[in-house]
Parts: sequence; structure tokens; C-alpha cells
Amino acid sequence: MSAGSFEPDRPYRLSSSVALRPEPFGALVYDFTTRKLSFLKTRLLVDVVRELENQPDARSALESAGVPRAEHPRYLEALAGLASAGTIVSAQRH
Repeated sequence: MSAGSFEPDRPYRLSSSVALRPEPFGALVYDFTTRKLSFLKTRLLVDVVRELENQPDARSALESAGVPRAEHPRYLEALAGLASAGTIVSAQRH
């Protein structure tokens, strides 16, 4: 998998350099390496990101977090953006 690519059938996790701070709208995302501040704009997206480490792949994280199936494409697009930004990273499963 090339850097920055996103494959929804693979495992992901929150980057170790990133912290989430819950907010009423979703969460603030701070990357301690790049010092970049960004936002997760819904609580459901926060739930998905937090669930990534507990699931075998990104699609399973959507299911586990309760994302309606009709919204999966939109959430996968959001996860692809988070992967591109380095907020989430590929996780190796053993």
C-alpha cells in the first residue's frame, strides 16, 4: 500500500502522534508532529475513528459504530481524507 492511499478492507488506527479532544460538534484533532489542528465534524465520525483499532478493517468500523449503510460512501471518503492527512494510519494485524 502506498503512502496516503486508503483501502477500506484493511485495518487502520489513529496515528500515535494524534490526540482527539471531544467537543459537542465532534472532536478537535491535534497532530503533535505536524502541529496541525483539524476537526472531526460529527460525533459519529469520532466513533468510527475510535472504533478503527478494534475492528479488522475500516468497513467493519463503520458497521460497529452504527453508520447507516447509505452513509458508508461518505464516511469512507472522510476516512480516506484522514488517511491522506496522516490522522489515521494502516495497522498491522497479527
